[in-house]
Amino acid sequence: MTVLYIDADACPVKDEAVRVGERHNVQIKFVSNSWMRLPEGDLIERVVVPEGPDEADNWIAERAVAGDVVVTADVPLAARCVKTGALVIGPTGKPFREDAMGIRLAMRDLNTHLREIGEIRESGPGFTKADRSRFLNQLETTMRAAKRISS
Repeated sequence: MTVLYIDADACPVKDEAVRVGERHNVQIKFVSNSWMRLPEGDLIERVVVPEGPDEADNWIAERAVAGDVVVTADVPLAARCVKTGALVIGPTGKPFREDAMGIRLAMRDLNTHLREIGEIRESGPGFTKADRSRFLNQLETTMRAAKRISS
């Protein structure tokens, strides 16, 4: 049965994920390092992991399998989940695919290095209404695909 995992610490599309998850009647697990106000519902579970780098990522990566859906902006977490067969999308609706993970990891590492040496200062463009809409459409498509895989 499909599970929807949300890397919740910095996720701007929590309510949208709940709407789609509930429409598909799947268990929704919000995973974070601290308690946060989240939508309530019978299908929703709040998972608070111990403080520490990558604790939430590790929790998700150890459980996500083929037929599950993961929502994260974290490229290394996405790579780990894609490797297990889970379907992964970012909060802007961009899917993470196995054939593109190498370049996405390399770009992440390059941007991290450029920020560390002061060559770039901003973290990227802000989150827009178009991103939210794209996310909703892509999550709907991804959820249908995941349910086909898990049946």
